[in-house]
Amino acid sequence: MMSATLVKDTNFNMRMNKQKKTSLEELYGNLGMTLAEAVNIFFEKSLMEGGIPFDVKISKYNEDTISAMKEAKDIMSGKVEAKAYSSAKELFDELDAE
Repeated sequence: MMSATLVKDTNFNMRMNKQKKTSLEELYGNLGMTLAEAVNIFFEKSLMEGGIPFDVKISKYNEDTISAMKEAKDIMSGKVEAKAYSSAKELFDELDAE
């Protein structure tokens, strides 16, 4: 009787950012698996799906949305000071003036 487990008879090597690798090892470790096991799961799922097992798309955000997301990231990181309003009226008055 043949075992359902395939023999692992070759190596696959890749380079990645050290910090990303550490983060991935922690993530997958919390799921009870090694980074190599997670990669093997991805490969197996790819074979089952006949391609990458999730959508791979170019984002369709327009320039205004991209600019707003960058501004939000800059505010969150402290690079840009966020505007503050004392009332909703003050906010809407400024928006109307634009």
